[in-house]
Amino acid sequence: MSQLRLRFLMVVTTVILFLTALAINELLFTRSEFTRGINWVYLPAGVRLLCTLLFGEAGIVGLLLVSWAVSFLYFFPNDMVRAFMGGILASAAPYLVYRFTQRHWGLQETLANLTPRRLLLCALAFSIASPFLHHLWFSFAEPERQLLPSFIAMATGDFVGTVLVLYAAKLVLKRWPPHH
Repeated sequence: MSQLRLRFLMVVTTVILFLTALAINELLFTRSEFTRGINWVYLPAGVRLLCTLLFGEAGIVGLLLVSWAVSFLYFFPNDMVRAFMGGILASAAPYLVYRFTQRHWGLQETLANLTPRRLLLCALAFSIASPFLHHLWFSFAEPERQLLPSFIAMATGDFVGTVLVLYAAKLVLKRWPPHH
């Protein structure tokens, strides 16, 4: 399989996984929404970190495309600036955590040295980085907004969603038939 085709499949897989997680999240956790786009449990956050760790830059491209799509078409169809920035910020946070782990932990492409402790620390770092970037933007775009309550809700939702997705992925991979 060519590198270009493999990267394309990674982008498409990221989009499909994200949309699936969003649909499940909307089905199960809409009632626990803090405010539009901020949930106390947010499964797509886990897909963001998972796909970035698994697919690197191809995952980021998929995340950017799908984040823009859901922001423009679903979450904020009447706020083009927020939708545009939301897609960028949603993609930047997992990428920054991914690059941090590569630089400071020597994270290998195979993820062989990603221990359970480091994975949990990745989830924690991501669940802080994403709300931080979003709320940094909110502080400029919506200065009247109460930032601390929504930051806490977003960080909690991102962490819970990320841990749920990572452990679900671990369970699936554990049961996946080995290649011989």
